[in-house]
Amino acid sequence: MSDALHHDRRRAGSFGDDAELYDRARPPYPAEMVDALMAEGPRSVLDVGCGTGIASRLFQARGCQVLGLEPDSRMASVARRQGLMVDEGSFEEWEAKGRLFDLLIAGQAWHWVDPQVGQQKAAGALHPGGRLGLFWNQSFPAAEARAVMNRVYGRLAPALGESSVLIGRRDGSMYESIASVARSTGRFGDVSVEAYAHDMSYSTTEWLNLATTHSDHRTLPPAARRALLDGLRIAIDGIGGQVPVRYETTLVTARTLAL
Repeated sequence: MSDALHHDRRRAGSFGDDAELYDRARPPYPAEMVDALMAEGPRSVLDVGCGTGIASRLFQARGCQVLGLEPDSRMASVARRQGLMVDEGSFEEWEAKGRLFDLLIAGQAWHWVDPQVGQQKAAGALHPGGRLGLFWNQSFPAAEARAVMNRVYGRLAPALGESSVLIGRRDGSMYESIASVARSTGRFGDVSVEAYAHDMSYSTTEWLNLATTHSDHRTLPPAARRALLDGLRIAIDGIGGQVPVRYETTLVTARTLAL
């Protein structure tokens, strides 16, 4: 999945169409995962594909100096308004200019980075013994909500219903593939894949707002997207207007080796 997605620049560039909504609607990351990445006391953090700064702010709150890197100027603008320092551009083309970091993170972003170039570049941006932390939230709506939504997708967007991570479709091989690339570089040790769970609940409107921040939904033809969102609104309202969600946050982490 990650190998294919980083070529899809239309989807990669869709998030900034409504960067403010993205910042409001996207879920946070679990404190337990942040604790794990903070265990070695990092002070400097590079956030690759920082978006609006959702992950960056968690590490700023722990006292870290965070530099965000974001290719979309619209997303970067929101992050700056939130108090984050941001370099604009892709990670593949970014120049460290001698800067090294204790921790490199990427939340919901690493699958947009060239998998081979990215891992080598990440190793070069970290101090020896520095930590790599790549993580993704995966949503699993509760059974009743998932059932009614599946019927809507089956009627109005069947291909999307078979593939979207929003409604619990996941190719778990992506995480192991990213970990395997890290091992193959010879630049990382202690490579592992870990999971953390947290729960949220969304009103109908909150869920539809979240859906429109997902690139596979956002890039639907406008009429098809409106029909899908209208169908989901009716379906979710019909079960009480709430979507309980179990989130599983997967973390691929590694430590840089001394050269």
